[in-house]
Amino acid sequence: MNRPLAERMRPQSLDDYVGQNHLVGRGSVLRKMIDAGTVPSFILWGPPGVGKTTLARIISTQLDIPFFTLSAVSSGVKDVREVIEKAKTTFFDSKRPVLFIDEIHRFSKSQQDSLLAAVETGAITLIGATTENPSFEVISPLLSRCQVYVLKSLGADDLLQLMHKALTADVELKKKKVTVQETAALLRFSGGDARKLLNILELVIDADENNQPDTPIIITDEKVVDRLQENPVAYDKGGEMHYDIISAFIKSIRGSDPDGAVYWLARMVAGGEDPKFIARRLVISAAEDIGLANPNALLLANACFDALTKIGFPEGRIILAETTVYLATSPKSNSAYMAIENAAAEVGISGDLPVPLHLRNAPTQLMKNLNYHKGYKYAHDYESNYVPQDYLPEEIKDKKFWFSQNNVQERKIQEYLNALNKSK
Repeated sequence: MNRPLAERMRPQSLDDYVGQNHLVGRGSVLRKMIDAGTVPSFILWGPPGVGKTTLARIISTQLDIPFFTLSAVSSGVKDVREVIEKAKTTFFDSKRPVLFIDEIHRFSKSQQDSLLAAVETGAITLIGATTENPSFEVISPLLSRCQVYVLKSLGADDLLQLMHKALTADVELKKKKVTVQETAALLRFSGGDARKLLNILELVIDADENNQPDTPIIITDEKVVDRLQENPVAYDKGGEMHYDIISAFIKSIRGSDPDGAVYWLARMVAGGEDPKFIARRLVISAAEDIGLANPNALLLANACFDALTKIGFPEGRIILAETTVYLATSPKSNSAYMAIENAAAEVGISGDLPVPLHLRNAPTQLMKNLNYHKGYKYAHDYESNYVPQDYLPEEIKDKKFWFSQNNVQERKIQEYLNALNKSK
């Protein structure tokens, strides 16, 4: 049986490699290393189908060094140690063997730990591939010993170049009379993924009713859509797209754009994101971005989370949409967020300053003898339920951490505080 088109079209050299010019183009960082014959351990981070595995194999082939591969899905610590020992036996002519680990983000901490010594001593050159942010998924000691190179989704020109090459150079397709009349659907459904593009192209050609020798095959957008039975929404709720879209969602709310916020919400819903994850982020945004400018936002966001757990989907998306629009259209303030940041920074500078004696409880006679609680003024015993006294340690008693911002609610709060201060 023939291999899939994507496998048949896998490039064998950098000259055949399409895309990622910022890494492998003339004069680029990786190209210089490859040309010099010295490649350090590194991690290739990028979405599926952009050439991570292919690039690792090309490097090994071009430098003529042994290539070992493991899949994080099926390999354990024992497998890692065995392949490292096997790789060491092939160490010759100062050429370190390459150990390629696909989906390295799936390795546990212990599996990643088992790589450290071999990477640190130079017994192997580790090349990892991941669709996940290495900062979150790769342990710090291993990450610090590897360069990280980011691969990008392929652009339309790259994809069209791949498609043309497949139609004219592939041993099977060049026998057929294929004309691609429209490309919009192919490009849209492939989503920058070369493997997906070639898989769709092969699927459409194989399913064509005219798929006979010497019979023309015309590919149109309508034909592509008809052949694809599933909706290939470009969203991976466990991958990098997950973080990008939730980031766009929160930034749209923060930027008071309800249309943008609802669009990114719809993308997450269509992609199968966990509704509770979205609701939790709404609660955080209500406190961080709206805050005291509209305290009701936090109440609504919390009510959204509670209602979502009771209602579920699909109706739950309406609750999420209402809360999203409400937060996006609310006045904004991050004064509470900045207050805790300012206070945390002071704690980092001044450390564990002692609690003033008058603010300490005195449940025992010994504590009373030590002047715990002495001089404390109970605010409710005074006019307007307020009395001036120090609530910060002596060393920082004049510090300010919360600053009001220019919105209706916080102007009222500041006016109230100013009135209290005048009564001192």
